[in-house]
Amino acid sequence: MSERYHSQHKSEALYEEARQLIPGGVSRNTVFHRPYPHYVKHANGAYVTDIEGTERIDFANNMASLIHGHAFPPIVEGVTDQIKKGTAFTIATEAELDFARLLCNRAPGFEKIRFVNSGTEAVMAMIKASRAFTGRPKIAKAEGAYHGTYDFAEVSQKAKPENWGDIDQPRSVPVAAGTPQHVLDDVIVFPYNDIERTLALLNQHADEIACVLIDPVPHRVGLVQGNDEFIEALYKWTRENGALLAFDEVVTFRINYSGAQERYSVKPDLTALGKIIGGGFPVGAFTGRSDVMKILDPAEKNWLFPHSGTFSANPVSMVAGRIALEHFDRDSVKQINALTQTAIDQINEAIQTADVPVSITGAGSMFRLHLRETPPTTFREAYQDKETGELIKRMLDYLFYEENLIMINTMACMFSTVMAQKEVDVLSSAMLNMFRQFKPEIERVQPTSK
Repeated sequence: MSERYHSQHKSEALYEEARQLIPGGVSRNTVFHRPYPHYVKHANGAYVTDIEGTERIDFANNMASLIHGHAFPPIVEGVTDQIKKGTAFTIATEAELDFARLLCNRAPGFEKIRFVNSGTEAVMAMIKASRAFTGRPKIAKAEGAYHGTYDFAEVSQKAKPENWGDIDQPRSVPVAAGTPQHVLDDVIVFPYNDIERTLALLNQHADEIACVLIDPVPHRVGLVQGNDEFIEALYKWTRENGALLAFDEVVTFRINYSGAQERYSVKPDLTALGKIIGGGFPVGAFTGRSDVMKILDPAEKNWLFPHSGTFSANPVSMVAGRIALEHFDRDSVKQINALTQTAIDQINEAIQTADVPVSITGAGSMFRLHLRETPPTTFREAYQDKETGELIKRMLDYLFYEENLIMINTMACMFSTVMAQKEVDVLSSAMLNMFRQFKPEIERVQPTSK
């Protein structure tokens, strides 16, 4: 290693070089950090060690994708065996069938399934399938909800007070500059968990909507669960108006054995999956009703949706995903959810001890902190202004540098099965220290004080 790597932090030196080759120095904005991101050396279980030698507990788990933490031995063994046999073929594999069988047996509504390479691609294909099946152009989605980077799916993901419009008629706001106007026109935006306003908006476009796209616990909306009445109302509306109900469970499939949809009396027509079903490797899938999924079958006379992908259902991801879910059985789901609830309880105790106006939302093995006394119930309540956003960045930096914890940049935690009470105690203690240090600033950004 050259001398320049010894004269400064290794991560800083690597970043300087990376910026000459990669816009922003990274290919994922989630790891962008000022003054520079840190680079990993190795990871195992719940712990990540960077190239400076600092070990941290990982509560981000690669944006909720590592349900068993890092380098889970059964996955390492299974993937190693598969790599020796080959990594990708222009020929079918038993690994795909084995994983399809496991997933379709895991949830009642998973009648047929297709694999892709990411959650974004899964949602994209699900939307395209909805259009092909219904013959309609438009989709409806919740304001603020993140569904990946497909033009239509990302509309209003970053809506702000200055552009989000009236709550009775939320505007379709683009994320990327240059988004065509027709994309915005084909996305109906509604307020999450607001039945009356949502149905009124859907009714305005009843004969044009192919699907209503829902994340049952949308992270960007505030990690607030869709209430039973709201989901049932959407299901009923789609039955009455010839549209499909499409769930984005890329993140939320970890919540219950059969995903977040397990708690509802109604089932979606289509579901997008990703994250944990890859066992740490790139993956996505969309699944649902047989009559809808039939449009992807090239053996069908009425073949409406030609679909393929060079690395779709590659055997490495299939093996890793199958092993990950085999070990994420009903007992494991109960254990990780119980541990997460213990963490929430202990953090709530820290909130009370420090006497700070902070609240927590979440479900299953994930939760999010909000710098407000009462938990948000809508995207507009969960929205962070510039001052609040900057404070959260500094609080996360404190946890990263002073307490050696890694969290998601919304101040959210995604647990893994390899965590135990030890990690929970470290987390709650660190939170108490943080609350005490930042108390005056937390009080200053309260919505009621502005």
